[in-house]
Formats: sequence, structure tokens, C-alpha cells
Amino acid sequence: MLFAEKNGPEKRSALRSALDSGRLLRFPGAFSPLVAMEIERLGFDGVYVSGAVLAADLGLPDIGLTPLSEVSSRARQLALVSELPSIVDNDTGFGEPMSAARTVRELEDLGLAGCHLEDQVNPKRCGHLDHKAVVPTEVMGRKLKAASQAKRDPNFVLIARTDARGVEDLPSAIDRAKAYVDAGADMIFPEALRGPDEFEAMRSAVDVPLLANMTEFGKSELLTTEQLGSLGFNLVIYPVPTLRLAMKAVQQGLEHIRNAGPQQELLERMQHRRELYALLRYEDYNAFDQTVFNFKV
Repeated sequence: MLFAEKNGPEKRSALRSALDSGRLLRFPGAFSPLVAMEIERLGFDGVYVSGAVLAADLGLPDIGLTPLSEVSSRARQLALVSELPSIVDNDTGFGEPMSAARTVRELEDLGLAGCHLEDQVNPKRCGHLDHKAVVPTEVMGRKLKAASQAKRDPNFVLIARTDARGVEDLPSAIDRAKAYVDAGADMIFPEALRGPDEFEAMRSAVDVPLLANMTEFGKSELLTTEQLGSLGFNLVIYPVPTLRLAMKAVQQGLEHIRNAGPQQELLERMQHRRELYALLRYEDYNAFDQTVFNFKV
């Protein structure tokens, strides 16, 4: 009742089975455990933990300022409340190969289903900004090999993200993707592909599952789930819309209150108390202990 019933190995096994199904899996980003619960309620396939969103929620830019301790803590909070598998963004792996290996071990223990590491030079930048830099292919390969060897559960999905398309070109991104598979990556995340033709080219070149990033205001065209499925992609993340939607609503609501507008005019834009309590399963807690929930909404 207090947390999810499924444990980490069960979630990882479920994700592997879903990846084998041939359908496109949809993982919206969650910036809080409550959002993860709503993602599950609405029937999505999994929860994504975005490094950019976590940094923003802490009031920081997405330039690698969040350490493993903060990322793993938030990832654990999200994984605890949902039956869905969760994938977390681990930036550049929080250090060299040994640090990447430790990261995988810790995430397994915390119940995560997978993570991705990227080949940017640290401090990294948002994948859809200019002036990024990538490390040599062999450097990223060593990190992936260490992370892969650290896995105790073979179902943990190690995802290699390459930012080479935005730094070099598509052929370079494809070459890196192939090298990363050879180094032990279970899935490839080609960041900032430009359009359907580039997604198709990556699919044709790589024979492991592929992850698409549908982030707003970026360099990639926002493709539909039908398009991504037909292009052969296996999983799509929507990393930031929940934060962007929430912050826009917060901004507009606070502006209304600042201007002395009555909250009555905002009620239709708010989640009702009874909806929140239903999501939090107050009634289940009532059944567990009548002294906790002894009132009506």
C-alpha cells in the first residue's frame, strides 16, 4: 500500500518483455513522485527521470551540477511509488569508468529499470543546445564496458546516448552507436536527430532497441507515436512537458493572485482536492488504519 508492489527485478523483467513486444513504449518525464503516480494512472508504459528536469527543479541549469547522490535519491523516490519501470538520466556517468560502474550498481539496488549515459565532455550541456563537445569514441566505450560489466541483473537496460549528430554529423553518430553496442550498450539513444529520414537511417544501421527523445523547443521534429513506431523505434521519452505545463500554470496562477484576483477564478484550472486524494489512495490508508483517515472529502 505504502509503495509499489513490484520490486526492481520484476520491473526490469517487465521492461525487457515490453521491449520484445515490438510496440512503441511511452515514458513521460516525472518531476515528482506524484507525477509518476499520475503517469501510471493514465496507462503509460514507464516513467522517465530527466536530468534536465531534476536540475531545473533544484534551480540549476542542465550542465552536470547534480551528483549521483541527488539523482539517485530522486530516482528512488519516483521508482518507489509506481509499478511502472523507471529509466533515469545519468548524464556522463558521474566520473570515469569506475564511477559509471558504481552508478549502475546503485541504481539496481534502488529499483530502477535502466539508465542512460552520454558521450559529452563534462560539464555537459542540454542535448539540443549548440557548442556541445563529445569525448572520443573509445573513451565512451570504456565507460560503457565498465557499466555493462557491473550489472548483476541482465535485465537492467544500459542505454548509450550519443550527441555526435549535433557535434559532428549523422554518419559519425551511427558509427558511435555501433561501437557503443559492441561495448555493451543494450539500447541506443541518438540525441537531436533532425527528421524522419535520420531516424530511419539510425534504425537501419543499428540492431538493438532505439530510444527517441521528443522534447519541445529542440532540434528534433516532434514526431507522432505512429511515426516513431513505423520507423522502428522501441521507446520514446517525453522528458520535460510535465514540468513545462506545471510551471506555466504556476506562473499564470501566481500572476493572478499577485494582481489581487480572487482564487475563485482559478478553481477550474486546479486539480480538485478529491482528485488529489484519490490519486494518493487515501481510502486505502483508511482501510489500513481508521485513525489516520477518519473524515470525508
